[in-house]
Amino acid sequence: MLRRSVLGLLAAGSVGPAWAQGDDWAKVVDAAKKEGKLVMYTASIGSVFHKAVIKSFEQKYGIAVELLEARASEVRERVRVEQSAGRFLGDVHHNGSTTTWLMNRDGNFQPYGSVPNTKNIIAPFSASNVVIPAEVISYCLMVNRNLVKPADEPKSWKDILDPKWSGKILSDDYRALGGGAVFFVVMYDTFGKEFHEQLAAQKPVFSRDLANSERRVARGEFPLYLPFSLQNYNNLKGLPIKPIVPAEGRPYVRFDLTMLKNAPHPNAARVFMNHYLEPESQLVFANAGYAPVVGGVVEKTLEEIRGLLATKAMGTTTPERQDAMLELAKQIYK
Repeated sequence: MLRRSVLGLLAAGSVGPAWAQGDDWAKVVDAAKKEGKLVMYTASIGSVFHKAVIKSFEQKYGIAVELLEARASEVRERVRVEQSAGRFLGDVHHNGSTTTWLMNRDGNFQPYGSVPNTKNIIAPFSASNVVIPAEVISYCLMVNRNLVKPADEPKSWKDILDPKWSGKILSDDYRALGGGAVFFVVMYDTFGKEFHEQLAAQKPVFSRDLANSERRVARGEFPLYLPFSLQNYNNLKGLPIKPIVPAEGRPYVRFDLTMLKNAPHPNAARVFMNHYLEPESQLVFANAGYAPVVGGVVEKTLEEIRGLLATKAMGTTTPERQDAMLELAKQIYK
């Protein structure tokens, strides 16, 4: 359930004020300050880094942010119910790319107009007239340093197919939505079906309890865990673990920003989106292990995470293939 509700704050059927006309950004900022607030729906629950960027926005512009946090599916359902009832309460939507794609298909968003900092977005990421990439969850390998000698550390994703890892791989489940499913798709696209058939022969142990899986490897129950989310690295400092990005790169999942249809505070929403893409904001996420989407940020991150984020963004999933790839994973990993 959403942590805080804004139902009742606005009258049913209300719509937002007029947008600042043209591309004069100073006028957009002035109009945003007059609106005085914005309502943001996010699937990033309890993130202190997310809140740090929101706080810096409020301090810089004097615009209050009403934040509502929930699981991706709950955010989607809240927006559907509100908009079906003619209640347009939210301004900014922040969610994973799959949910964003589904909601865009359903007509829940509107074009956001010009946002200057979109010009700084770097490949392989790009903005459309509706969707702006926000930050990126990256996946790699994690090893127990007490069990895996430096010479034995996997250098390529194909190295986990070595018979010495048979029965020693703890993994997120490839047959369910999550990091495991992302890993399955990206490895399939890169190496083909044969890679997964060989990996299945390694008898990986599946778990859907991500936090516990990481701790199990740290305790020495398994020498290797995959796919490991880099943003969890800060939570494991001091433990005998090491994240490794193989030579081919990092599978990833993108989070996106969009403007909800008939947003009550459209100018504040545009200014917030622009602030989210400021190098200072992106650096907050980068230091927390999220890959930035704008240039010139990775070079400024903390040394311990910099080398990992400087690696190649290898690939990601597409919503159109989601069901078919989950079914294929079930066939291979029985």
